Amino acid sequence: MKNLTLILLCIASLGLASCQKDTIINQTTPNRTIVLDVASSAWTLTSDNLTYYTILNVPEIDQFSLDNEAVLVYISYDNGATYLQMPFVYNVDAYSTVISKGKVEIDIQSSDNQATQPIKPTGNVRVKVVLIAAENVT
Repeated sequence: MKNLTLILLCIASLGLASCQKDTIINQTTPNRTIVLDVASSAWTLTSDNLTYYTILNVPEIDQFSLDNEAVLVYISYDNGATYLQMPFVYNVDAYSTVISKGKVEIDIQSSDNQATQPIKPTGNVRVKVVLIAAENVT
């Protein structure tokens, strides 16, 4: 009986000794968030009267960000209480973004398939740009 208990204790000890907890932390660069307020006067209507646009300076978007990271853009009409992620369609207008080095362009176009002018934001809007760190594995 002693031998059987001793053998079971040895097997249990070997099993517990072989378990190892590994903590792997890959993220070395934290995600970054930039919040900008855009005045209603910052929107420009294109010459064909079909698109309102604004260009936001976001120097945090560099070539590394464009090549390796994700850039998400959100817009809020209620001072940040709620956000809509772009692109989206709101009423009859389609919102989209063009992201380039140091800039985020937001376009508002009519989405009703007619040559109608989109609705310009009448008050200040808040834009949140989120840069998500990622490792390029290609």
